[in-house]
Amino acid sequence: MNKGIFLLLLFTFTVFSAQKPVQIAFLSDVHFQDLYGSFSDNNFKGIINPKNAKPTILRTMNSQLHSTRIFNENYFAFLKALDDIAAKGIKIVAMPGDFSDDGQAYNLRGLHKILDQYHKKYGINFYLTTGNHDPVGPFLQDAGKDDFLGQDGNPLGIYSKENMGKANNKIITKDIAESGYLEILNELGDFGFYPKKEDLYWGTPFDQGSYKDYAYEKALQNAGYSKRMYEVSKGFSVPDLSYVVEPVKGVWMMAIDGNTYIPKNLNENPDNPSNYKGASIGYNNVLTNKKHLIQWVKKITQEAKSNGKTVIAFTHYPMIDYNDGATGEIKNLLGEKKWQLERVPEEEVSKAFAEAGLQIHFAGHMHINDTGIRKIGDKMLVNVQVPSLAAYLPAYKILTIKSPDKVEVKTEVLNDVPNFDELFPLYEKEYETLQKEHTKILWNKDILKSKTYHDFMLFHLKELVRLRMIPSDWPKDLVERSKKLNGENLLLLIQDKNQLTQKGIDSRTFQKWSFEDLILDLYKFQSADELAKKDIPKERLQQYQTLEKLFEEKQSQDPFILQLKSIFKILSLLSNADPADHFEIDLKKREIKSM
Repeated sequence: MNKGIFLLLLFTFTVFSAQKPVQIAFLSDVHFQDLYGSFSDNNFKGIINPKNAKPTILRTMNSQLHSTRIFNENYFAFLKALDDIAAKGIKIVAMPGDFSDDGQAYNLRGLHKILDQYHKKYGINFYLTTGNHDPVGPFLQDAGKDDFLGQDGNPLGIYSKENMGKANNKIITKDIAESGYLEILNELGDFGFYPKKEDLYWGTPFDQGSYKDYAYEKALQNAGYSKRMYEVSKGFSVPDLSYVVEPVKGVWMMAIDGNTYIPKNLNENPDNPSNYKGASIGYNNVLTNKKHLIQWVKKITQEAKSNGKTVIAFTHYPMIDYNDGATGEIKNLLGEKKWQLERVPEEEVSKAFAEAGLQIHFAGHMHINDTGIRKIGDKMLVNVQVPSLAAYLPAYKILTIKSPDKVEVKTEVLNDVPNFDELFPLYEKEYETLQKEHTKILWNKDILKSKTYHDFMLFHLKELVRLRMIPSDWPKDLVERSKKLNGENLLLLIQDKNQLTQKGIDSRTFQKWSFEDLILDLYKFQSADELAKKDIPKERLQQYQTLEKLFEEKQSQDPFILQLKSIFKILSLLSNADPADHFEIDLKKREIKSM
């Protein structure tokens, strides 16, 4: 062995052996909205909550139950997660995007205040990267929401200028405008986007220097907004806030800005903020319009290897298909533009980043718990999907770096959150107002009976599936034909009583659940992976396995049977995936095992 390489390996082993294992907590898709914030140009501070007499700026329950995320209770979940992290003694927190509701100034200020408090009190250092909600577009743009809650229980509109929105009651404040990169950098620069003196290394994709000639003063110069621009399309320059930082000796954190804002009209003024498409598609657009990121990753991983550093990357967007091999089946059943399939990264994405040398990547965006693995030649890339605190299953991840070759990932679920029900009296008022106006009640008031945050988020998922997912994604003929069926009905579609008796199956025990339960459980597995099993009766899980097998064996060309067969195939794939709760990644052996 080359003497230099031997000494480097010996040094790296000594560093990891001597120090306490480095731990990093990942909090993704917090979607922070400052319930108790204020506007700089308007005296409105919210509506008074009768429970605590506090003025509160909140969105309606109706809006929450039609969205893939909640807007209000996640405020308390965020504080609970930070308290947990502080109690565990973790000093590094990475936030892979969508840290705010939509990058509004008052939300960014509120987030800054909380992060600063936990940094000063507990010594926690926060490292943020951008998501498609922060910023919504590359430059500041007017915006607003129709669905804040007014004191009388009716919706209240809050907009950044007059003549916007459809709400009758409205508040005008510039603080509801959607910030661009510049505003985010100015407000949250202290949380990774700029270097700090205590950082051992910090750089961007636009740096020409190397680790060995690193100097804080030079890094600070290179961190300026104007130094971090690239041409996304000819004539259109937009920012890229990616950075790499060494917060503790031996660990490089790569915060990749995966947002790719492509112009809608190439003849339009590049400074027009409304002329850019959203970034929600993620890495598929990086391959075509932001290729410099791949070259940067390759440069950093090579430099890290030469200097005995462990690279941990985090971005808002997944690098690996997160549907556990079910994407093709979902596409056949629902169609190409359903189930948010446009967000699924192409295989070329994982291939490009694996070949660039990336091994461990944490992502958000999809509000799901999942682990994806791709092995390409002698390389392996692991994509860890961090759940959202604002959706089922509310959780965050803890990474423990045991050695350069072994890391441990643990999922911390937020079952109990103090004060999660603090806003319930305001929702009661919303519901009463809807009743008085004889408006159709779209949401189920029983959600206000939730005893825990876990139960609240599970109820949110149930209502989301009922009010949005089924109507928008599922074939109407399938839903109509299935809605009155229970488990026994599904069983008897493919087996008669005699066949079931021969197999020792009692069909009557399948009567306890409906087709609606089946679809909800499908979404539980999509959202929580193996952790969904805790929220589904054990007997039903066993019955699903029976039906999966029987539908797989059934030879039929009946379109309805084929649809049901597809559902059980998807369920089987989603419920039997790679470890996603508590597991160890062995980079040397290129394997993952549950712990």
